[in-house]
Amino acid sequence: MYRQGDVLIMPLEEPAVPAQFLKAPSELRDGRGRLVLALGEVTGHAHAVQGPGRLLREAGPFGPMLLHLPEGGRVVHEEHAAIALPKGWFRVVRQREYAPGAVRIVAD
Repeated sequence: MYRQGDVLIMPLEEPAVPAQFLKAPSELRDGRGRLVLALGEVTGHAHAVQGPGRLLREAGPFGPMLLHLPEGGRVVHEEHAAIALPKGWFRVVRQREYAPGAVRIVAD
């Protein structure tokens, strides 16, 4: 398991990846070509991966994301040390917090 700030990255064996994601062509890249795991709403900084890979969102308002890195990669952020990831599939989960009457994604 890997953590960078409010982002948790958990290795996922390929048999555990839902079938619809194995062939899904869509990905979530920003204008700079990065796979953005989380964008800082206040600072504009991002937890992101550059290079080959796919980032796919599961359904639901808090749906985790699936990250596929066929060659491995690095998660970078302006305020954290980079994290090297091996090749493979990962489940990416944003930290959540409880506020009276609601659950929300942590905003930094």
